[in-house]
Amino acid sequence: MKFFLYSLLLLPLLIIFSLESLVRLFIPRKRKSVTGEIVLITGAGHGIGRLTAYEFAKLKSKLVLWDINKHGIEETAAECKRLGARVHAYVVDCSNREDIYSSAKKTTKAFLPAMMESNHGHIVTVASLAGHTAVPFLLAYCSSKFAAVGFHKGLTEELAALKRTGVKTTCLCPNFINTGFIKNPSTSLGPTLEPEHVVSSLMDGILTEQKMIFLPSSARFLMVLEKMLPERFLEVLKQKVNVRFDAVIGYKSNGQ
Repeated sequence: MKFFLYSLLLLPLLIIFSLESLVRLFIPRKRKSVTGEIVLITGAGHGIGRLTAYEFAKLKSKLVLWDINKHGIEETAAECKRLGARVHAYVVDCSNREDIYSSAKKTTKAFLPAMMESNHGHIVTVASLAGHTAVPFLLAYCSSKFAAVGFHKGLTEELAALKRTGVKTTCLCPNFINTGFIKNPSTSLGPTLEPEHVVSSLMDGILTEQKMIFLPSSARFLMVLEKMLPERFLEVLKQKVNVRFDAVIGYKSNGQ
């Protein structure tokens, strides 16, 4: 009962903050400068990581590029240098903790602790819409993306509790991207996203300090509905969303 009464007292704040959010939709967000800032990009030897490196290079950031593929990271570094950026490229296996720590000592020496000490920085988590809602036959993928979204939310709350407001966080949650990772994906949410569009939205989100980026943006509305609507209605809604892709159903035994 006390919680209900307390919630009623907060109702005016809910109305005010909701109106504030509505007004902000029509006001262009101020974009921050990242010129001269150190930007570490993992997986920079291909795909989204490579395209993101190019965009930061155009903004004259100091780039630290990691990838396990030596040829790929060298190609990315060469193009970033051509665009006028200062670049340090390293072959790093991000599944190997010692490899990460060794490379970190050569570059930024520390990540989050150093950011917290200076109260300055920006941590970007690349997740997926599959980190908010489950998709059949993508169990491992969805689990990893739920973990990524949870990391972002937990880190954001910890930074707020520690009053490290200068360390920003952003989480990218796109629909299917045309990278070949998943074969023949389709959904009624819209066409498969092109990497260039995803990176453009990611850069805009980073520079305007958005906490969560949904692609397409209409997916944000569906994420809210999922928390409010009855389970049986959600089953019907998911059928209408109609997520489809070529899947291998079943598990292979060790002998196969």
